[in-house]
Amino acid sequence: MDRGDFLVSLTVACLIRVPSEVVKQRAQVSPSSSTLRILSSTLYEEGILGLYRGYKSTVLREIPFSLVQFPLWEFLKDFWSWKQEHVVDSWQSAVCGAFAGGFAAAVTTPLDVAKTRIMLAKTGSRTASGNVLSALHGVWKAEGISGLFAGIVPRISAISLGGFIFLGMYDKIRRLLL
Repeated sequence: MDRGDFLVSLTVACLIRVPSEVVKQRAQVSPSSSTLRILSSTLYEEGILGLYRGYKSTVLREIPFSLVQFPLWEFLKDFWSWKQEHVVDSWQSAVCGAFAGGFAAAVTTPLDVAKTRIMLAKTGSRTASGNVLSALHGVWKAEGISGLFAGIVPRISAISLGGFIFLGMYDKIRRLLL
């Protein structure tokens, strides 16, 4: 897959991911409201664009995340293969995927924080406008470095587990098919 195809697939995936992320995050901060109520109130108050609030910030988070995760995963597999003088097993590829995903999650956490703040911002507010740099600046001014890295431990944990499962399974299935 070339870079153009990669960027197109990433932006198309976000067309599906962002509305569910908006509803999920709003449900997390309003646990007494049902998912259907959150969906309908978002549509009523903000229209279809309300479901896509944070689309640009999601794409801007996913691009560097992927540009860190996948090359690092490949590098780690190659390095491990070189050290043991044979190609890594699927479980070793999964371990490399966990580390690569966790590292990519750590370095892109500020972008994830900005995306979350944009998605959850009050309609009409400056943050709701979707400007990532403005959101990052607001977090920095109000909360400092700890605000920019809020939620880093659960983010690293979840994405490391995902990297282990998905990249390990990808490697296993690829080997079975080849």
